Amino acid sequence: MGDFFTTAMAFPAVIFTFPLAVVLLYWTFGVLFGVGGSVAEGGDAGGDGGDGVGGFTGVMALLGLSGVPAAIPLSLLIAVAWFTAMAGTELLDATAARIATVPVALVAGWGVARLLVLPLRRVFPTETGAMREDFVGKVCVVRTSRVTADFGQAEVTAEDGGTAIVQVRAEGPEGADLGAGSRALIFGYEPEREIFWVAPYDAGPATGHFENQLPR
Repeated sequence: MGDFFTTAMAFPAVIFTFPLAVVLLYWTFGVLFGVGGSVAEGGDAGGDGGDGVGGFTGVMALLGLSGVPAAIPLSLLIAVAWFTAMAGTELLDATAARIATVPVALVAGWGVARLLVLPLRRVFPTETGAMREDFVGKVCVVRTSRVTADFGQAEVTAEDGGTAIVQVRAEGPEGADLGAGSRALIFGYEPEREIFWVAPYDAGPATGHFENQLPR
């Protein structure tokens, strides 16, 4: 047991030991007292309007960890990264090799969390899907330097006044007119890819004009 704690407190495992302790305390309090039952969704397009939610959800979406409460993928990432770092701490002696274990542990944690989030999304579809569908017909503000058929993010305001960063896409000349600060109209949503299709706000009239116009 002593060797276990020695390894856990040695570099590089110690980098993840304390975050893991926080994760364990979080879930322990959640089970015993119901704390954390309404954790903000990582990448949920609905957002909850809290400060910094938009930026955080955007990061989670970029990492492919959206669609479930953020605590789940973060906990998985930290746990797997800690286990990987523990193995590196135990098996490697060279300092350089141990330093290299840190990015390896993070990538391993992200990879496992990404794989497990995919099936878990089916457990949390109703509320997040409804929130995302509510954004169709709204005007958003582009936050990336460009919007293409494969890339783009925008900020949209929910009915409750909260904001969220969502993944947006546009095709052809419509995307060429969109840059950071541009206003765009959300006219479609693809739940499978969790993306919104947009067009420049001044390019067409109301939302009905764009309904069912998603690219094939």
